[in-house]
Amino acid sequence: MVDSQYYLPNDIGVSALDCGEAFRLLSPQEKMYAHYLSRAAWYGGLAVLLQTSPESANIFVLLQKIFRKQTPAQLEQVATAAGLSAEEYQAFLVYAAGLYANMGNYKSFGDTKFIPNLPKEKLEALMKASQAFQEQPAEMEALWDSCSCPLFSLEDKQKQLGLGDKGITTYFSGNCCLEDAELAQNNEMYIYRFTDCAVDGECESCCGSFSFEDKEFTVKRGDYASLMEKVSCSLKQAEAYAANENQRKMLEEYRRSFTFGSVDAHKEGSRYWIKDKGPIVESYIGFIESYRDPFGSRGEFEGFVAVVNKAMSERFAKLVGSAEVLLPELPWPREFEKDTFLKPDFTSLDVLTFAGSGIPAGINIPNYDDIRQSEGFKNVSLGNVLAVAYATQKEKLTFLEEEDKDLFIKWKGPSFEVQVGLHELLGHGSGKLFVQDDKGKFNFDKSKVTNPETGEPVSLFLHLETWDSKFSTIASSYEECRAECVGLYLCLKNQVLSIFGHDGQDAEDVVYVNWLSMVRAGLLGLEFYTPESKSWRQAHMQARFVILRVLLEAGEGLVGLEEVTGQDGKPDARITLDRSKIHTVGKNAIHRFLCKLQVLKSTADVEGGRALYDGYSTVSDSGAHNFLRLRETVLLRKEARKMFVQANTRVSGDSVELVEYEGSAAGLIQSFTERFQDEAEQLEADLLEMNRRDAPCWC
Repeated sequence: MVDSQYYLPNDIGVSALDCGEAFRLLSPQEKMYAHYLSRAAWYGGLAVLLQTSPESANIFVLLQKIFRKQTPAQLEQVATAAGLSAEEYQAFLVYAAGLYANMGNYKSFGDTKFIPNLPKEKLEALMKASQAFQEQPAEMEALWDSCSCPLFSLEDKQKQLGLGDKGITTYFSGNCCLEDAELAQNNEMYIYRFTDCAVDGECESCCGSFSFEDKEFTVKRGDYASLMEKVSCSLKQAEAYAANENQRKMLEEYRRSFTFGSVDAHKEGSRYWIKDKGPIVESYIGFIESYRDPFGSRGEFEGFVAVVNKAMSERFAKLVGSAEVLLPELPWPREFEKDTFLKPDFTSLDVLTFAGSGIPAGINIPNYDDIRQSEGFKNVSLGNVLAVAYATQKEKLTFLEEEDKDLFIKWKGPSFEVQVGLHELLGHGSGKLFVQDDKGKFNFDKSKVTNPETGEPVSLFLHLETWDSKFSTIASSYEECRAECVGLYLCLKNQVLSIFGHDGQDAEDVVYVNWLSMVRAGLLGLEFYTPESKSWRQAHMQARFVILRVLLEAGEGLVGLEEVTGQDGKPDARITLDRSKIHTVGKNAIHRFLCKLQVLKSTADVEGGRALYDGYSTVSDSGAHNFLRLRETVLLRKEARKMFVQANTRVSGDSVELVEYEGSAAGLIQSFTERFQDEAEQLEADLLEMNRRDAPCWC
């Protein structure tokens, strides 16, 4: 039997993202703008297949060819004739939907591989009985041969993403280890510093061979070129429908970035994006988040297009207006906060398109530290994602006391809304990095600022050093942990709760459920820990486990965690939280920990930061709680993460139509086959060719 964590269950939740009303309220110009931005995002999102695993692109093409010829309903009769049971055919549909939803055969949330929950020979029989195979047997046979072994393989290294012996990655070649990654990172900074990377020169001088630390590096361009060409073309079409000059210049710079591979052009586009305040149609696109790079530095492609939810955005605007009052409440010295709070846009959006490996609940971008510190950022809460992602059925609520379950269901959504707002705006948006620029100038007064933890002068980031490059493998999770702690800390403020419409007992219940949800999430996070490699596969869940450890360490009965036997006779666990101690014991624990996190971050103290964070991230069978055994209980009782079905847009004459699909595996599959139907064969050929060029790297 295959361990259940490596396949998606047949009853996995699949929900349609509802954006119909928001889209219908757009003007014809705004609909055209949204359509072409969506096309750019979907084309670019295909690059994630190549960024995920060596086999993902070929599996994607295999599935597309099958479902372009026969819908899931039409293929069902073929499956029955080929000997598949109804459960096996549903397992195939769920696998296909999962590959589309994650843009690869590794879960976007957790980075574990998933395989079809049916025998390999049954899937092969279905493939060979399909119309696609009947029409192109040689091509389909070759596709199957290219990916069928890794499609089902669960060799230890292939069970999760990682570097070297720890897993699979396409960010580095198969023979790279962590030391090689560090050398490559340092070489990239060397090239960036000593070569002419101006956009006007279009980065040609960055290419070629370089010697660095007695090693020869060859720098080439052109990855994903055929996809980036389509992205740029769609952005050019969107420009004609832009609402203002900032949007036009933003799109122009993005096009230059994707055409010439220029980070500087993308940064320039991001500056125009920040200046584009309160657009009706919001978007962002590029190689953004570094969660899945084992070294934590290179970005995965994503692109989103969304429409403003005005009612919810008003609440976030009030939170932005209160930010300058709330920031001084955070537990670090004033010198460790930005000199000026640059009020960002903070809007609630209904997602029309989110192309990439997964859809978050909130976003704080851009990720360029120099822009965030001096020019600002934007916060986005994705309302229609929140509406369906965190809806919970009582019978599926694990690890809580019975008396907590009804309260949890009632307040989970509202409390998470508060947490997301604080996490994105005042979590990621707070705190200062001490930096020395290329002219030797400091962004703080060296004579006055000292480390509050040691009393010593502060250390700092040198020119061209960034948070990601300096803290590398722990950077993403550490920052998510800091932002989550800010949310827990500031949700205790009545001023914050009243902004979201919560007062009196309701406000207290929101606080309680927010903290209880965080503690429970810390336990659930154990699913995303791999004991064999002693590594975490998901930044947010590692962060929540760390917070659980901090709150358990606080003692005084604040948090209880015990192993019990469930009603089914199998291992279970129970979490308790003493609500009377949240404002005292809990607040003090988060106060101390949050201050340490910020001071270590501000002062570029990698050694201290890693010691602190790795210490709390440790999962062992010793101490007061056997977390390795608890992990087995979590895996036993885990619920699969929901998948989302997104609409398509289609130009019809002078107007744009919204094409929606049912919330099911079949609906998700149909949305993808129709998404690229006009140019499917060329796109599929391009994906296979790009994958073929990369193939020698994985040997």
